[in-house]
Amino acid sequence: MKISDLILIFICIPATLSTNDYLPNCKDALEDCLRQEVPWTRCYEDRITRCIQKTRLHIPNFYRWSVNSSNQAEAGTDSGHRVHFPAHALQRSKRNDSNSTDYVHITMAVLNSSLFKLGPVRGNRSGEVLRQSVLAVRVGDHGVSDLDQPVRIAFRNTNVAERGTCVFWKDSEKNNGEGDWSSEGCNTTLIHGEFVCSCNHLSFFAVLVNSKLSVDPVNAANLGYISYIGSSLSVVFTTVSLVMYTCLWKGSSEHSIGIHVHLTRALLFLHLSYLLSEWWVWHEADGAEGRVCLAFGLMLHWALLSTFTWLAIEGFHLYMLLVRIFNIYVRKYLLKLSLFGWGIPTVTVVACGFSGVYGRHSFYMKGANNGSSTDICWISSATDSPGVVVSYVTVSGYLGLVFLFNTAMLGVVVVKLWGQRGKGRMWKDWATVLGLSCVLGVPWGLAFCTYGPLSLPGLYLFSIFNCFQGVFLFLWFLALLHKGRPEHSSVKDSSSQKMETNLN
Repeated sequence: MKISDLILIFICIPATLSTNDYLPNCKDALEDCLRQEVPWTRCYEDRITRCIQKTRLHIPNFYRWSVNSSNQAEAGTDSGHRVHFPAHALQRSKRNDSNSTDYVHITMAVLNSSLFKLGPVRGNRSGEVLRQSVLAVRVGDHGVSDLDQPVRIAFRNTNVAERGTCVFWKDSEKNNGEGDWSSEGCNTTLIHGEFVCSCNHLSFFAVLVNSKLSVDPVNAANLGYISYIGSSLSVVFTTVSLVMYTCLWKGSSEHSIGIHVHLTRALLFLHLSYLLSEWWVWHEADGAEGRVCLAFGLMLHWALLSTFTWLAIEGFHLYMLLVRIFNIYVRKYLLKLSLFGWGIPTVTVVACGFSGVYGRHSFYMKGANNGSSTDICWISSATDSPGVVVSYVTVSGYLGLVFLFNTAMLGVVVVKLWGQRGKGRMWKDWATVLGLSCVLGVPWGLAFCTYGPLSLPGLYLFSIFNCFQGVFLFLWFLALLHKGRPEHSSVKDSSSQKMETNLN
C-alpha cells in the first residue's frame, strides 16, 4: 500500500462529524463496553468503528487508518501483527452505504486474551493463545464475511511453537459474555516463523498453540502440592542449614563453607519468594496486577538468578580445587565472589525492572475446562511486555550455561574418583557424586526435559528435585558432619575434602 493511501483517520474525518460530542471516545471504548450487560465483544466492535480520537496522542494498542477501497491494503501494529486486505474486502465493507466515498476506515486493536471468558462447554479447539494476543480487525462500519478473497493476518511466532491453529472469537448463544474459539472459515500456514491466518471474515483473531508446559488439571494440582510442600520444607531446612553453616564458618577460614552459606541464603530467598508470589496471587485473585505483584515478581527473579549464580560459583570453586590445586590463592577471594554472586542478579533485575517486565504471569492448563490457567507474580506474560525475550535470555539461557559448566565439573570429579579408586568403593563414590550433583544444581537441567513427549515425567522430576533441594542440601550437610571434620588444609575445607574424599 502506498504511503499516500495510509492516512490517520483524524485527518480524514468528514466535516459532517465535526460536532462530535455524542460520539464515543476511542480511548474509553474498551472500558465502557466491559461495563455493559450485553456481550462486550459486540459492543466493542460497534464502538471502535464509530469512536473518535479526541486527542492526537497515540492510544496504546489501538490503530486506525483511512485507505482507498479500490486498492488492496496492508497494515501493521507495534506488536508485530500484519494484516493484508484484498480490495474485495474493502469494497464489501461499503455495501448499502449510498453516501460512501472512495475511502474506508481500517480499525485494529490488540487485546489481552484474559478478557475473553471461555464457556464450560468447549469445542475441539485446544491450546493457549499465542502471546496472549488477540487482534480485533474491522473495516468500515459494517461486518464483513463470506469473502471470496481471504484477509491474511500474520502473527509473529515469538514462542517458537511448532503447531498452531488460527481461530476467531465466537460468542455464546446465551449472550452471557462467554464464548469459544473457532477455526471456521480460517486456514493456518506457518511461514518464516509466522502464523499466517487466511480468513473469509473479520472478527477477533488469535492463534492457539499447544503450550510446551501444558498439563491437565489433575497433574497441575499434584505438581502444585509438590511445589508448595517442597518449598515450605526447603524454607525450614535451609534456615537450619544456614544456622549450622554459619556456626561452622565462624570457626573456620575455609572458603568452601562461606560459598555454601551464600548458596543456602540464595535458596532460602528463592523458596520464600516463590511462596510469597503464589500467596499474593491467590490472596488478591483478580486484583493482583499492582505494584506488590511487580515487587514479588522482581524478588523471585532476583532470587532465581542469585541461586543460578551461586551454583556456578560452586562449580568454579570446585574447578579451583581440582584443576589448579596448588595455585588457588586469590586476594579477597570470597569478597570478590560475593560481589559477583549478588551483584550480577541485582544489576539484571534493576535493568529488567525499568523495562517493565514484571507482573502477573499465566501458565496454561489443558483439560476439561480447556484454556484455564494458573497465575504467579513473575515475568509478565502480557502482550505488550518484552517478558518473552527476558525470560529466554536471563532464565533459560543463563541456566543453560550454568548447567553445562557444572555438569562438566561433575564429569571431572567422576573421572578423578573412578581413576584413582578401586571398584570396591564405587557405591560410596556414587553417593559422593549424587550429593555433589545437588550442590552444583545439576537437577535444574531437568527444566530442559519438560518439553516433548516426556514433558510430564520431566515436570514431576524437576519439581521433586528442585523444590526439595533445600532438604537434600541439609541431608548432605549432615552426612558430611557424620564423617567428621578432616584435618585443616590450606586448599581444602571440610566440605570439599569430604565431597572429593581427597581424590588422592
